[in-house]
Amino acid sequence: MKIDNDLLKKLETLSSLKIDENKREGTIAQLSEIVEFVENLNELDLDNEEATFTTVAGGTPMREDIPNVNPDVVKTILSNAPQSENGFFVVPKIIE
Repeated sequence: MKIDNDLLKKLETLSSLKIDENKREGTIAQLSEIVEFVENLNELDLDNEEATFTTVAGGTPMREDIPNVNPDVVKTILSNAPQSENGFFVVPKIIE
């Protein structure tokens, strides 16, 4: 894939960014290097490789899930919050 000025304009529109005219050539060069690097990954022979792997032989050891609530920690954390109520953070509503 070749990065040119037309593609850069499309990327600007999609990302809602504006690139200065004096930085356009440098940006095109940097994006071209990134695309070349990613295209090199297509040359890897991964036919004999598994899609996933684990570093833990025999699986993950299980532990008992015991909740531990320290009221002093909760009070300390909420004391730094701009607003809290009933042990929870109060945040502005963002969805109508």
